Amino acid sequence: MDLGLKGKSVLVIASSKGLGRACASMYAAEGAHVMLTGREEETLKKTAADIHAATGREVLYTVCDITKKEDIANAVMETVEAYGTVDVLVNNAGGPPAGTFDAFSDEDWIYGFELTLLSLIRAVREVLPHMRKSGGGRIVNIASSSFKQPIDGLILSNTYRTAIMGLSKSLSQELGSDDILINTVGPGRIGTDRIKELDSFLADKKGVASEEVQMEFQSQIPLGRYGTPEEFARTILYLGSPANTYVTGQAILVDGGFVKAM
Repeated sequence: MDLGLKGKSVLVIASSKGLGRACASMYAAEGAHVMLTGREEETLKKTAADIHAATGREVLYTVCDITKKEDIANAVMETVEAYGTVDVLVNNAGGPPAGTFDAFSDEDWIYGFELTLLSLIRAVREVLPHMRKSGGGRIVNIASSSFKQPIDGLILSNTYRTAIMGLSKSLSQELGSDDILINTVGPGRIGTDRIKELDSFLADKKGVASEEVQMEFQSQIPLGRYGTPEEFARTILYLGSPANTYVTGQAILVDGGFVKAM
């Protein structure tokens, strides 16, 4: 199936590692022009080199702290200057700290908001004029399975990831006439550093080894294992491509059947 991505301009936020990196690599493999972003230039440089080695495609990168408005605006500007527009925006962000309600101050809530939700709002705002000018676009927001079923000990993420789903649904109504399709994808237990961090958090809380926590989760997943970043990225790839012509405003899980909610 031709996804129609050859020559398209794709901006992947927070793509130096993890899920963002997997998505960026797959877009490059499909022939897209890809812009990476991340906080650490050395990590970005290595990721760009790795993607080039794997796909034969040159990818660009720009240093971007997504909690800073000016950095997001600059990332979009650099993408447009390099590739002419932004056809696809993949919004991604590292998760806010784990913990329960009593553990967090106002400052923690503000940080979680700026990292997880406001960064996405700002990125969408910056790309919309370019997508409208070029006649359409695709936006895919990476959230969490918590928009369907809250995860214990992740109250900041539960709150703001769910807000992403509400924002995306609202924007799908506003942007449909511009042929801009927007969807949200929630990863379940995907094998990334973030999941290792969360498994360690739960292991410390229970006083057990991280491997025991992982085995417990795997026993609850119908497919019997954690997913890979590449498996997750395939869903992002389709939703954020011209091949997707009629799916918008949806919240989709990639979780191996872990979440039991309807």
